Amino acid sequence: MTKIAIIGYGNLGRGVERALTLAPDMDLVGVFTRRAPETVTTYGAKAYHMDDLLNKKEEIDVCILCGGSATDLPVQTPEITKMFHTIDSFDTHAKIPEHFANVDKVAKEHQTVSIISTGWDPGLFSLNRLYAQSILPKGETYTFWGKGVSQGHSDALRRIEGVADATQYTIPNAEVIQKLKAGDLLELSTRDKHFRECFVVLEAGADAKAVKEEIVSMPNYFAEYDTEVHFISQDELTKNHKKMPHGGTVLHIGQTSEQTNQVIEYNLALDSNPEFTASVLVAYARACARLASEKKFGAYTVLDIAPKYLSTSDDATLRKELL
Repeated sequence: MTKIAIIGYGNLGRGVERALTLAPDMDLVGVFTRRAPETVTTYGAKAYHMDDLLNKKEEIDVCILCGGSATDLPVQTPEITKMFHTIDSFDTHAKIPEHFANVDKVAKEHQTVSIISTGWDPGLFSLNRLYAQSILPKGETYTFWGKGVSQGHSDALRRIEGVADATQYTIPNAEVIQKLKAGDLLELSTRDKHFRECFVVLEAGADAKAVKEEIVSMPNYFAEYDTEVHFISQDELTKNHKKMPHGGTVLHIGQTSEQTNQVIEYNLALDSNPEFTASVLVAYARACARLASEKKFGAYTVLDIAPKYLSTSDDATLRKELL
């Protein structure tokens, strides 16, 4: 049995706890949080303060890090990887190479394994982009997200001074998607493909104009998109904007010969973004434990890992049932 620690207990951490109940080869040691443990209500897991993590080192095989990409994971992943094998879902695409380099250095120095940027994008969508571009090298790949709630972008909103709570929706351009499926090759900017819609609750006395300006100008999150900001009450946000649907599409339009178009499409429709992302993290925690047992230390992404490392089945069974 692989023994798992959950680091951070927000929406993603709760999803990981649920996902682990469906993993017959894993045991949950506990949830580790910066909050007072007695204030944390889990689905049954024991809650500990982060200060107790090192004391549990001998009981833990893999730490699944469930913090946000804006400020938590850039610090936590390298730091915790000094002592434990780790998984994270770092999703700031532009900063993944830097994050990988930081974690890889630490993991190799301390003989640990870390799989970063695990989830569905980056993650499963990354794999599908790689497969499509390798199979159809003459072509173009397009990725669309939503309509859905982005956990990372919502977390970035909530960290702005003056924001009490917030939810952000990513909305794809449906007209553009239909043109692509028809075989049209389009040159699209980031702004052409998606729209971002933010629902924000302000703290008492906060400057709405200043908060809006900080949102729409935030690099890597909102500056590159048309972004609409709505200021609403906490009651309205709680009633109408606290579910976590999401999904998206990877489209690759390629040619295998003149006048012969091939379309590869991969689609996700998710009732719960955090629960699905958590399920991906748990599968890659299995891969992390196996890499660690083989002493293949260092940082990895989903692009580096053989699919069989994710499965509870042995090689012979996979060949028999899936090929």
